[in-house]
Amino acid sequence: MNGLDGRAMEGSKMKTRFFFQLALTLSLGINAMAIPGTLDGVAEAVMRPYAGPSVRGVDTSTLTGKVMCGYQGWFTCEGDGAERGWFHWGNRGGFKPGSCSIDFWPDVSELDRDELYATPFRHGDGRTAYVFSSMNRKTVLRHFQWSKTYGIDGMFVQRFAVETLHPSGLNHKTTVLAHCREGANRYGRAYAVMYDLSGLREGQMAGVMADWRRLVDRMKLTRDPADRAYLHHKGKPVVAVWGIGFNDHRQYTLDECGALIDFLKYDPEYGGCTVMIGVPSYWRNSDGKRDAVADPKLIEVMLKADIISPWSVGRYGNPKGALRYAKNVWEGDIAWCRDHGKDYLPVVFPGFSWHNLRGNAPLDQIPRLKGTFLWSQYAAAVESGATMVYQAMFDEVDEGTAIFKCTNDPPVGKSSFVTYEGLPSDYYLWLVGQAAAFLRNGKPIPKEMPAYPAK
Repeated sequence: MNGLDGRAMEGSKMKTRFFFQLALTLSLGINAMAIPGTLDGVAEAVMRPYAGPSVRGVDTSTLTGKVMCGYQGWFTCEGDGAERGWFHWGNRGGFKPGSCSIDFWPDVSELDRDELYATPFRHGDGRTAYVFSSMNRKTVLRHFQWSKTYGIDGMFVQRFAVETLHPSGLNHKTTVLAHCREGANRYGRAYAVMYDLSGLREGQMAGVMADWRRLVDRMKLTRDPADRAYLHHKGKPVVAVWGIGFNDHRQYTLDECGALIDFLKYDPEYGGCTVMIGVPSYWRNSDGKRDAVADPKLIEVMLKADIISPWSVGRYGNPKGALRYAKNVWEGDIAWCRDHGKDYLPVVFPGFSWHNLRGNAPLDQIPRLKGTFLWSQYAAAVESGATMVYQAMFDEVDEGTAIFKCTNDPPVGKSSFVTYEGLPSDYYLWLVGQAAAFLRNGKPIPKEMPAYPAK
């Protein structure tokens, strides 16, 4: 690089910083121009290109034949360095008995002492109850190790767009992304960024684009030859955008969503991506009374994307309901995608419960039925023609869709928790791995659930 090129690049970086901070000023109503580290509020080590070990594992050149989990990675604890407190563990009353946001308690029996964070909760025998932090590198790597052990292909790392608009959220989400990148490379799994647009206001989509530029420029995301784990599909890196077309009064517009897709696909410097979008279940025939907006622009925006993934969590509550949903939704969706040259990524979930998060919701709202509910969805999805599956979610204990290790011995007292019904704590990791093996080999998934092996 000659001196002129270097000055041009530095000038470009200064312009990027200026316009990003200006966008924050206009969208958040604060003087972001005066906030030191607004753009550079993440540790330099986190933002560096990948330089760790990488092993061959799953084929990261395609989404076909894969089971990819959603990875929230949003948990922080007092003393973990995030300076966000008990984020996503507690609610407005803090994190203490009678005040929490989780319905399952993670099994932390395999974690080392430096991964454990003591809480005010107690088990039935008086022991202190511990949780983990997603800021802890060792724990995130352990989650990817579990994925390898049980044959799960990888993770869509959730990047909540609104979180990237302030320094603490940006630091948190980027640190977790770096951990996931290392874990995927170290254990031969796939990973990809999934932007969740929830909470954005109109006019803030520029912040999402600025964030993607930052990841590409500074982490060399999708550009780093040492990072062999980033998921590609049809020759291009995959970026997911979740939250398009829902009728829950989101403030950002369909036009803005379309512009974001165009940016990720066609921008001459930061585009070239395969774009997957998360949309409502009933997008094909919405009258606005279900979960999708009644706006013809929704289809126009969807036609811009490459992979369609309707959100099905909570849309049915038992195996029979899952079969009806497959007939009424998945089969028609897959036919539409086939006709329009799109791939289709259905969503499955093990059960649902957000009693502690919402307060007035019933505990164990959609029971897991010892795995039969989840298995019925895999069988129905593949029978409907699905060649790839999104598993909701790896670590989502707030809404009770987690498949990672959770305990049957949660704390007792003022807060109530759901358990794995006496099943081993790794049962759902194992079960998802079983389904992934069928999908990977292009085989139908039998309706009869496999038997957990004796240990």
